[in-house]
Amino acid sequence: MQKVYFDSAATTKIRPEVVEKMVAVLNDYGNPSSTHGFGRSAKNHLEQARKNIAGYLGVKASEIIFTSGGTEADNLAINSAVRDLGVTHIITSKIEHHAVLHTVQEIEKYHDIKVSYVTIKPCGSVDYDHLKNLLSDAEEKVLVSLMHVNNEVGTILDIERVGNLCKEYNALFHSDMVQSIGHLDVNLGELNVDFTASSAHKFHGPKGVGFAYIRKNSGLRPLIFGGEQERGYRGGTEGVHNIVGMDEALRLALENLPEESSYVAEIKAYFIDKLLEAIPGVKFNAECNDVNHCTYTLINVCLPIPPEKAQILLFQLDINGIACSKGSACQSGSTKGSHVLNEILDEEDLGKPSIRFSFSKYNTKDDVDYTISVLQKFMNS
Repeated sequence: MQKVYFDSAATTKIRPEVVEKMVAVLNDYGNPSSTHGFGRSAKNHLEQARKNIAGYLGVKASEIIFTSGGTEADNLAINSAVRDLGVTHIITSKIEHHAVLHTVQEIEKYHDIKVSYVTIKPCGSVDYDHLKNLLSDAEEKVLVSLMHVNNEVGTILDIERVGNLCKEYNALFHSDMVQSIGHLDVNLGELNVDFTASSAHKFHGPKGVGFAYIRKNSGLRPLIFGGEQERGYRGGTEGVHNIVGMDEALRLALENLPEESSYVAEIKAYFIDKLLEAIPGVKFNAECNDVNHCTYTLINVCLPIPPEKAQILLFQLDINGIACSKGSACQSGSTKGSHVLNEILDEEDLGKPSIRFSFSKYNTKDDVDYTISVLQKFMNS
């Protein structure tokens, strides 16, 4: 049976070159906080990776803080902004990753803060006029938290525009960039953004490691206390092998970005064409078939399938060796529907199955052809 992996928005296949780098560093086992030779060697690996990642993104090495992933980086920025920076008003959206939404909801329970949700258009885009109105009306110190690329439908935030609005109204700006770092050409140093979150396993690196960008002199304080690692922002011994692997993965992602992004975009376009040919009535949620509106790495499709068959669609794809997701992988095991699709689809389309197919450099047109054939067979059964 053919195996097809169309779930790269959930996690990506690690590059062999990354594994090779990580294995080499695993044999260099010193604690980077130790002052002896073993520790200094590990520390050199750590700081070189920090310097490299900062260079890729146009920022200072001191502004890159290593974390366990995007979720921790989101939590660090949002919690500390309220606790330490005097933020009493958070502006976000209802289609953010749960790492942001659930964090904001928890903070709202225990702190006297106001939370506003910017309007999301049916195409999945932020209503920038509404955002401007929220900012202009705010009398409190504000944190805006809006993701760069949506993990379920792929809509791309005009991050430069939002950053400029935040600067105009003296608001702090945090962006979850887990789906964009390593996939888009991003220079954080040229953006008016204060805090970001990134995760290595989204760009063919290892799981369990990511980083936060924290603008210099922001005043943020740690979420995890212990030692003085990560310039005091995060206690705990760093996983040097993971960090070196992340550095190598990001280097390769950006070095090969023109060629690989073009190839992945071609796979997406081919998938769209074949879907339209094979399944009349298929819809592309949030206009994710528009390359000027959404990322080239995924599509989220609403299929014209009756409810009684919809329940077994993912199962049928899985037993035929095809990996994809209903919504985001972080909540695909949940009985709840997608909070993103609930915000942008009408009642009729919410009753139909929506599937996210996400792509990488490892996919082929043969993968697409096989998937379409399985879908067709299921639709006609």
